[in-house]
Amino acid sequence: MQTLAALLDEVRGCHLCDDLPLGPKPILQAARGAKILIAGQAPGAKTHDSGRPFDDVSGDRLRHWLGVDRASFYNPGHFAILPMGFCFPGTIIRQGRRQGDKPPRAECAVAWRERLLSHLPNIELTLVLGTYALDWHLPQHRGLTVEATDWQTHWPRLLVLPHPSPRNGLWLKRHPEFEADIIPRLQQRISALLSVN
Repeated sequence: MQTLAALLDEVRGCHLCDDLPLGPKPILQAARGAKILIAGQAPGAKTHDSGRPFDDVSGDRLRHWLGVDRASFYNPGHFAILPMGFCFPGTIIRQGRRQGDKPPRAECAVAWRERLLSHLPNIELTLVLGTYALDWHLPQHRGLTVEATDWQTHWPRLLVLPHPSPRNGLWLKRHPEFEADIIPRLQQRISALLSVN
């Protein structure tokens, strides 16, 4: 069986999507001992430039939600970060204005996701960020808002979160219980998982 290190090398050399606007540059992190899986959407342009997942304002908010510092977050033995698409998919432009990033390329998850997850036997908590990850991890879901606010349904193995993008500020204002009630429970769970060797 292929080792995780060899598989990660293969993924990082992937050129399935040679037509990407900034070219292929798969960005992910994983180690066999990781206990927490972060399933996001796809890297943004800033992350593409830095080569580190969530190395932007969305990452700042996500680390705040998790209650961890950058060193812990970027420790692949703590967090496996596997977005649905590993490369920046490009920007949606409407009427000459930037409207956000394009969806993750579907061929990425088809080619890599099951293979990578099979090398992560110690995952105890999966954090599902946004609708593209929700469609894959909970195909019979009831919608992001219902799954995120009815959080105890899949707890403590899985938690659905809105994407931590600044674009979701309105959602957070409409659902103050998310940061008031759910985030403290998430931080307790993260702390407990990371304190056990």
